[in-house]
Amino acid sequence: MDTEGPTKAHVAQDATTGEEISGTAIPPSNPNKDRDIAQKRNAFTELLSPSKNPPAEPTRSTLTRHDPTALTTFAGRAGLGAYIHAPQSFPSSRVISFDESFVTINDLYPKSSIHTLLLPRDPAKQLLHPFEALQDPEFLSTIQEEVRKLRVLVAKELQRRFGKYSTKERSREAAMEKALEEGKAINEASLPQGRDWSKDVISGVHTHPSMSHVHVHVLSVDRHSECMRHRKHYNSFATDFLVDVGEFPLSEEEIIRRKKGGWLDRDLVCWRCGRNYKNKFKALKHHLEEEFEEWKKE
Repeated sequence: MDTEGPTKAHVAQDATTGEEISGTAIPPSNPNKDRDIAQKRNAFTELLSPSKNPPAEPTRSTLTRHDPTALTTFAGRAGLGAYIHAPQSFPSSRVISFDESFVTINDLYPKSSIHTLLLPRDPAKQLLHPFEALQDPEFLSTIQEEVRKLRVLVAKELQRRFGKYSTKERSREAAMEKALEEGKAINEASLPQGRDWSKDVISGVHTHPSMSHVHVHVLSVDRHSECMRHRKHYNSFATDFLVDVGEFPLSEEEIIRRKKGGWLDRDLVCWRCGRNYKNKFKALKHHLEEEFEEWKKE
């Protein structure tokens, strides 16, 4: 089990670096003040806005060092437990929302322009391997519904950030503006179809999670991020290493196929054009910059 600590085989399958695993976000010194600020912000815009600078190389830290009410230390692979244990202790730039069942956060090391994590708070499930946890029909149904809602949120944020660059969005807006200028009623059926941003969202769990607590990735498809630094980063979201929650429950044969390994060592293939860069990550990274600009214009 992943919760028993990494084996050599597990480490070989990690999609994150040791520095990322050891990095635990530090809650603010005054969580009550930050929580009050968070309640005044718009969840569909500001809560998903990333920080201007990528996180610095992390140092190991613990929740207890900053929150005297916390009774548990969360470091290394247990780092996500800090958000589950005391989500109110984190700024709204990190914790998007939470209730008694789930916490939704912005990934500390995003691998796309928008990268969120859904964290279930059920003590009976949160430390299981996701393949085991998601075999429970009731838990699976709840996760799938929460992922559906988070995908909608991410799609809305994509439209907010990048709609102004999209040809389809501009055509629709131009038609609406023309109708208003001419004093005509806007007929939705006659307008050019806008961009379906939901098609630009992917989601799922990793075959070999690097962190102990169950978490579902919900992110934009672009893979455009300064934190996308290694081959394994890219392939963890471009191969069958990522399993969509819609595919569960998995058959025993499919579980074996997914867990056989090797996904992170596969050739680097552009998600958009399909060009194969073999093992040349720097070349792919440069290409992804170009594809990002073209993708925004769709």
